[in-house]
Amino acid sequence: MIDLYYWTTPNGHKVSIFLEEAGLPYKIFPVNIGKDEQFEPDFLKISPNNRIPAIVDHEPTDGGAPLSLFESGAILLYLAEKTGKFIPKDLRGRQEVSQWLFWQMGGLGPMAGQNHHFNRFAKEKIPYAITRYVNETARLYGVLNTRLADRPYVAGEQYSIADMAIYPWIVPHTFQEQNLDDFPHLKRWFDSIASRDAVKRAYALVEKVNPPKP
Repeated sequence: MIDLYYWTTPNGHKVSIFLEEAGLPYKIFPVNIGKDEQFEPDFLKISPNNRIPAIVDHEPTDGGAPLSLFESGAILLYLAEKTGKFIPKDLRGRQEVSQWLFWQMGGLGPMAGQNHHFNRFAKEKIPYAITRYVNETARLYGVLNTRLADRPYVAGEQYSIADMAIYPWIVPHTFQEQNLDDFPHLKRWFDSIASRDAVKRAYALVEKVNPPKP
């Protein structure tokens, strides 16, 4: 059993997508970041950086005590290695997945996150910051669009944890002032991921955990 400490953010969705895709049993522990629950002492024991998601695996493959992990990229790599799913076994295929996973962790996520902040949440609207992060998000969308011009998935022919990591950061594209029609290869990929049953189940958790306000 996996305990998933989760909130309905792009990083939270990454792990719920994997768990649904892999069919692993899991239990959700909501961490309402709007109420600062990520700063609770019990959660900080699992995620010292006070960020979701985090997991506790009660059945690690070494047979030892429950294993806790924070950082969504590390969690995806761990779960892929644990299950042998959604990451290639050959050296070159594995590195393709790893580099695009880290591209999301170091580029798309932070830049789109700043885009969200300055566009939607900052009390003071700072035009320079908004323009900077909207433009950088567009550049990264362009990188992804080019990458997907000649392959079905980000790392090649097979769906992988790289796709799971990137997709949730494209879902809020309208908040990021991006039009997917400007990125046709990315749009084709986005629609194909959105149609997966496991992805639909993962996003259905929003209605249970953090339903939109009327």
